[in-house]
Amino acid sequence: MGDGKMAFSRGEYDRRLALARAGMAARGFDALFIEDPSNMAWLTGYDGWSFYVHQGVILTHAGEPLWWGRAMDANGARRTAWIGEGSLRPYGDAFVQSSERHPMQHLAGVLKEIGLEHARIGVEMENYYFSAKAYVTLLEELPNAQILDATALVNWQRAVKSDEELAFMRKAARISEKIVDGVFERAEPGLKKNELVADIYRDALRGYHDDWGDYPAIVPMVPSGPDASAPHLTWNGEALREGEATFFEIAGVYRRYHVPFCRTVFLGEMPEEMRLAADALVEGLEAGLEAARAGNRACDIANALGSVLEKAGIDRGARCGYPIGLSYPPDWGERTISLRAEDETVLEPGMTFHFMPGLWMDGWGIEITEPILIRESGKADCFCDRPRGVWVKD
Repeated sequence: MGDGKMAFSRGEYDRRLALARAGMAARGFDALFIEDPSNMAWLTGYDGWSFYVHQGVILTHAGEPLWWGRAMDANGARRTAWIGEGSLRPYGDAFVQSSERHPMQHLAGVLKEIGLEHARIGVEMENYYFSAKAYVTLLEELPNAQILDATALVNWQRAVKSDEELAFMRKAARISEKIVDGVFERAEPGLKKNELVADIYRDALRGYHDDWGDYPAIVPMVPSGPDASAPHLTWNGEALREGEATFFEIAGVYRRYHVPFCRTVFLGEMPEEMRLAADALVEGLEAGLEAARAGNRACDIANALGSVLEKAGIDRGARCGYPIGLSYPPDWGERTISLRAEDETVLEPGMTFHFMPGLWMDGWGIEITEPILIRESGKADCFCDRPRGVWVKD
């Protein structure tokens, strides 16, 4: 299957199946129903913009995973997934956005067909793509089965990246660097933000050399001045102005693998308050990188950052990072580990994070971040290589 266009080797997919099945066994699940498109792609290679309707992968302890989805998307599975024709279970369009029937009724029929009518079935309850109606319908259609919470079970198996995955992320990192270089080159007073974002998308999608750029799971965040006190504003038709900072939160993407990267540009002479905060942020970032070592904990990174910021009189009050890798909209994080004081997850070689200690202050904001890889020994490796600090253009 996949018409020879599989993103990874078959051995890589076998590795992933083994990890997911080990997680299933530890929880006592007979099967998983996976609706998160990132997890679907990680297990089968399936890649399509079809996650606005119900779709999923059914994983049991033996055999190929089953792809289940809208009939018109089955050809997408044939083109992108490694599984065979006998592992496709499409449903008709009569189930799509209908007030009379629900796709989960069809899914329940498939689960009964493969002998799971009385099984312990894990579903991703806390997920963008699995609705309350989907859960209730499964309960109604499978009264003898146990429908249990398997939120993030597969996500946790994705935490340590393989060499094949890291190769994709390094390609994405080169695209991230290209994007921020273009931002600094073009940013000037009077340039409209929508025009600058158009160039960001151009650089992102053209990619780097022969490595084409994929679409990001999150659109560029480019707030300026007082708007930069909010971390999740996008863009508008206003022009960049002298005397304001604009942070750029972007991600280079290669075959769905994301490397988020943030830098801030200030046009004109930077105020002393912002300069001191930026210096403290960079110092804290570097302290966190020193703590980002195999055997340490996620909280050690956050605490190293927090200690520096506290000495500078800055109370940040938010987590400072999350795992990254394979993602689909609306989020490029993996929704497992958080770099914060409460998270004692032990860091392992091959884990990848967006270490992003942004500051969103009263009337302004800056973001200076690093996408990082936990190494076998020594401090974390940064995927990107660009100067840290606020980039000033006079």
